[in-house]
Amino acid sequence: MRESLLRLLEPIIERLGYELIDLEFVPHGHESVLRVFIDGAAGIGHEDCAAVSTAVSAALDENDPIPGHYNLEVSSPGFDRVLRKRAHYERYVGSRVRVQLGSPLDGRRRFTGTLVAVGDEGVTVDVDRQPFRLPFSLIQRTRLVPEY
Repeated sequence: MRESLLRLLEPIIERLGYELIDLEFVPHGHESVLRVFIDGAAGIGHEDCAAVSTAVSAALDENDPIPGHYNLEVSSPGFDRVLRKRAHYERYVGSRVRVQLGSPLDGRRRFTGTLVAVGDEGVTVDVDRQPFRLPFSLIQRTRLVPEY
């Protein structure tokens, strides 16, 4: 369902001048939630979220990709934003990231360090001065690590 929602909503959000950073569906009986995270060149405010919410809600009503009742939430991605596309990774080279793999590489699934390179096949993360090449095919989720 995630991929079909991304394909449905990404062009709608882009036409409004925003970028779809990520989305998540949290099923929970009658309190299920679809969260849509967006970004824009000038940041994201209430008005931006309301505009995207209206357009996304109309598309979801028309296409009905999610069975049952759910609540729609639209917000900015926050400081610990998800990196989903190659362009996201490229934008944050030099930043601290937390990468979780779907299956182990060198006996581990979690890598926290500095994103030092992005290539066609994956990314390189420097963890305690040791570079790890992490293929996109194994990456389950990557988030920025906020620096306080």
